[in-house]
This record gives sequence, C-alpha cells and structure tokens, in this order.
Amino acid sequence: MTIRIDRRRFLGGMAVAAGALPVLSARPSFADDKVTLRLSSPATPGDQRAVALTEVFAPAIKDFATFEPHWNAELFKQGTELEAIARGNLEMSITSAQELATIYPEWSIFTAGYLHRDAEHQKKVFAADFMEPMKKKVEDELGVKLLTVMYLGRRQLNLRTDKDVKVPADLAGVRLRMPGTDAWQFLGKALGANPVPVAFTEIYTALQTGAIDGQENPLPTDKDSKFYEVTKQICLTSHLVDLNYLAFSKKVWDGLKPEQQQVVQKAADDAAESGRKKQLKLEADLEQFFKDKGLKVYTPDVDAFRKHVQKAYLDSEFAKDWPQGMVDKINAL
Repeated sequence: MTIRIDRRRFLGGMAVAAGALPVLSARPSFADDKVTLRLSSPATPGDQRAVALTEVFAPAIKDFATFEPHWNAELFKQGTELEAIARGNLEMSITSAQELATIYPEWSIFTAGYLHRDAEHQKKVFAADFMEPMKKKVEDELGVKLLTVMYLGRRQLNLRTDKDVKVPADLAGVRLRMPGTDAWQFLGKALGANPVPVAFTEIYTALQTGAIDGQENPLPTDKDSKFYEVTKQICLTSHLVDLNYLAFSKKVWDGLKPEQQQVVQKAADDAAESGRKKQLKLEADLEQFFKDKGLKVYTPDVDAFRKHVQKAYLDSEFAKDWPQGMVDKINAL
C-alpha cells in the first residue's frame, strides 16, 4: 500500500549514516538539568495536533523538560523524522502508519479502509495487547517509542448527485476522485466506485464541470475548500479514520526517571485526547453546517460498506504482510 523499503537496508543505513554524518547534538540537558525535547513535523502551528501539544503536553512536562517544536518541516524534511530519531538527532515527531509501513510492511494494515470504526475504537486498538509486538519491534529496531495515537478525522463521501447511497452497489459507475497512488485508487474501487485520479487543486472545478461525480475527504476539508458549493450530499461512510502516532526517542525515554516517564506518557495521552475532542466537535458541528447549506447529510449502511471493503483488502496483495488474525482481533474490540 506504500513504497516499501527493505528493513535491513534501512537499519543498516542508519548505522552507516550515524558514523559517516555529523550528528546534531541531542542537547539532553541545560544547567537546570532539563531535557530538551525537539519535535519536527510538517504540520502548521495552527494544526489541532500542534495546538494540543503546545497547550497540553508542554506545560505538563515543564518541571523537567523543555518542549521545543519545529513546525512546517523547518528542522527535518517530511519523511525523514523517524530516521533522525533513529540516529539520535531528534527526540520527537508525529508519524503515520503509511510512514511506518515503508519500513515495516505489517503497519500497512492501518492504512486500509474500515479497520478503525471511530476515534474511540482507534484508541482501543492502539492500547490492545495484540499491538505490543508491533510497537516493540519499532522500539527495539528503530529506537522509536510510539507514545499515543492522534485522531485526524473521518473521511466521508461528498457527491454532486441526488441519489442516496446506502450500500457499495449504489456507487457503481460513480466517478469518485481519489488521490493518484495505487493505495488510494484501490480504496476507491473497494468502496464500489470508479476511482479517478485528480489533483487536489483541481477537485472544485472537476465537480463543477461534472468531470467527476464526487470526492472524499474529512468534513473540515470539505468546508475549507468549499466543495459544498458544487455538491448536493454528504454520505457519512467514515471509510477511513485517519490517524497519526506521537513518536519519541527510546534512548531519551530510557534516560528519564520512572516518575518522569509517567508524566510524559500522561501528557501525551492528554494532548491526544484534547485534540481528539476538538476535532470530533468540529466534525459534528459541520454536519449541521452542511445541512444549513442545503446538502443532504446522512449515514448509509456502514456495516455493508465495512464488509465489502474489508473483503476486498483481505483478498488483495496488501494483506499478505498483515499479522495473522489481526483484522479479526481489531473487529472484535
């Protein structure tokens, strides 16, 4: 589902690079013995994840650590943050299942449609016992501890047609804009639609002219991009519950006192929860916003969509790298 990097080559490259390249100082302490925790992320300062970390995480750890965020990828280029942590050049980042899957293919399971049902289910999956081997491998081999899961939002169908969509068969022939990668195009087909690759900047015009029949994005994106001006309905399929993980240097973690580790863990969970609640409220408020704009907003037979999409993935090449029985365990939560 993503570009895959051979794990041995990646980890071997880390060892070579660590000796060949200058290592940025981790700056573990100042005169007051405070640890500096630098975070690098392509997110903007106004992103809900950034706000939560700045307003919730940073104050909670201030007695023994200084949180130093670098947004807009100003410290490390997007996609290189895990490598930087592995080298000892960085303490924290916000990573994704897609990024982890380039090193550990089994993580691609969390890029598939309908594995997570909602934000609460997402939390339960991350905390489940069956996740421990996957998280431990990342810790042991990459030196990265995944502290918590961060909710990004649910992707919904946004169509310019009047016909209600209740089950996947209702999307037959519907030209649904999806991002151009194979993984996204596969998800469009799994939903029952005819996926069409269109650049994000061209979606509005494509909807307006009828070049496509619909698109899918989280509700905040639909509002910000004003797709509601050229569409007639929003079908709340929630086919992908987007997420990120808060990544932390295992070396730095091991250097903290047990009581400090507890504070950092709680601060991370509290920050994730704060962002989660704000994003959920925004999504709920936007449902009414779109109704007020004259769009139909309704929930289809989500179980039918889930079964259809999961079967498509389980029958695909993507599933061969997934841990045996993991889908059933996730569904059972």
